[in-house]
Amino acid sequence: MTPTYLLKPIGWVRRAGEHQVIEVEPAYLPALLGLEDYSHLWIIYWFHEHDNPQDRSLLQVHPCRNPANPLTGVFGTRAPVRPNLLGLCAVRLERLEGLRLIVSGLDARDGTPVVDLKPYFPSSDAIPEATAPSFLPPAAGEGTRT
Repeated sequence: MTPTYLLKPIGWVRRAGEHQVIEVEPAYLPALLGLEDYSHLWIIYWFHEHDNPQDRSLLQVHPCRNPANPLTGVFGTRAPVRPNLLGLCAVRLERLEGLRLIVSGLDARDGTPVVDLKPYFPSSDAIPEATAPSFLPPAAGEGTRT
């Protein structure tokens, strides 16, 4: 029998105008100690709007929802449809206000459950020689892809 695992949200994405906020559940306040020392974080969240058997069973998509891009397995994309609905996003931590993380660059929708936060380590999270398919836009400071 395949084991199952329980994930409980530690917080929720809230959008207030131009602000992106992660509201952390009060039980996790002690876990935020030291977080303000980091400029960037990894946010792990649940693609809750796709939590249905059809989206979980979809294994190939056109990246960026563009049919001009080649059909690709979901593990080779950041599509929100996948067997396990985990999303990952690197964000800038603008400030920490008690249980509220004010961030920028978060690509999750309002109401999205956040399942974990991890600090971004510049020494090991940046991989300058990393490559990607040509249909993705180049990274800042990078020329065109071939």
